[in-house]
Amino acid sequence: MAVIAGSWRSVRYSSVQVCFTFAPPCRDGVCVIMEIKEAKYLTSCPSVDDCPQTIRTEVAFIGRSNVGKSSLINMLCNNSRLAKTSGIPGKTRLINYFEIKTSEGLLYFVDLPGYGFAKVSQSDRRRWQQMIEGYLRKRKNLANLFVLIDSRHLPQQIDLEFIGKLGKWQLPFTLVFTKSDKNKPALVEKHVNIFMEALRQDWEKPPVFFVSSIVNKSGRSEILNYISRIKNPYKI
Repeated sequence: MAVIAGSWRSVRYSSVQVCFTFAPPCRDGVCVIMEIKEAKYLTSCPSVDDCPQTIRTEVAFIGRSNVGKSSLINMLCNNSRLAKTSGIPGKTRLINYFEIKTSEGLLYFVDLPGYGFAKVSQSDRRRWQQMIEGYLRKRKNLANLFVLIDSRHLPQQIDLEFIGKLGKWQLPFTLVFTKSDKNKPALVEKHVNIFMEALRQDWEKPPVFFVSSIVNKSGRSEILNYISRIKNPYKI
């Protein structure tokens, strides 16, 4: 399940406009699915200032703690050991880089700390907030941010508020509803529709979204194809 939207802007923040720029989805009349040939861990950074000095395209993943960011990255790369996963929320505490070799070229996947912050001290909470905001607002080669939403639940205020911030900051982002295998398809669809309707209260047009499951790998090919069509902001 996926919905592809073009440019869209906030209703509440009328000065904000977020645009998605795509390369042609097909070549010579044939649509191509991006293939990941190799993926490896590169480095972990405590702040945006420590991130690799490169103009290579970066695609980042974020969401509430324990929403399945690392698991989604592993599924996309077809490597269950690439990004460390944990059943304990808040284990991702740095900006984690993975070098991805694809049929389209090289890019980075970036695993960001969850914005739910789990059970941590106030000082750690502030540090993570500054780390996340610093990366999102300063990283010039960030081509797209995948915001992961747990499809098992009705809309959570913390997710809606975070998406509102992305609108203020004029950042391109895409939604991925995770753990779709945990509920019956009808309930997953209901939760997705309710969430998208909640967004329509603040946005003229809904963002792109995908529904995924690491169990049956649903959404994998659609997400990879989408990534292959995102242009590097340095090259637009």
